[in-house]
Amino acid sequence: MKIAILATNGFEYTELTKPQQYLKDLGHEVHLISPELGEIEAAHNDGSVTVDKKLSDTNPHDYDALVLPGGQANPDTLRTNKEALSFIKDFDSHRKLIAAICHAPWLLIETGIAKGKNLTSWPSLKTDLINAGANWEDSEVVLDGNIITSRNPDDIPAFNKTIEEYLENQDS
Repeated sequence: MKIAILATNGFEYTELTKPQQYLKDLGHEVHLISPELGEIEAAHNDGSVTVDKKLSDTNPHDYDALVLPGGQANPDTLRTNKEALSFIKDFDSHRKLIAAICHAPWLLIETGIAKGKNLTSWPSLKTDLINAGANWEDSEVVLDGNIITSRNPDDIPAFNKTIEEYLENQDS
């Protein structure tokens, strides 16, 4: 399967790189997509990663799933980018997997996807998600339809495993 990871500067390093490597190790083709080509910088000076594809040159129909890493600045920046929001909405409208961790559920709020969903997130997003019509729960991973959410880097093993199981079920 082809999997897109959408991120920009200020992403949480492990929330991008660990799912990215996990999915590659499973044999999936994984592309890091960002509004600009080149390197994007992680939060806390934790490092940088190289972008594979520029968002404006990418078609969401070419992908089977979308991963949205957190970090506070990354989703906060992307939620003001109309092209990023359209990209995310396309995955949901085609019932493709969207996996969001930490602060990334802000993007689910901005796109209207959060409404009526059972979700989790970094604790400070709880009120935002409830106000957007979501049912928030404090769990390491929540699966609701085509949406997977997790709270923080400690939840990455459960997050990755749930993505893997979801994709296996789509393959069969």
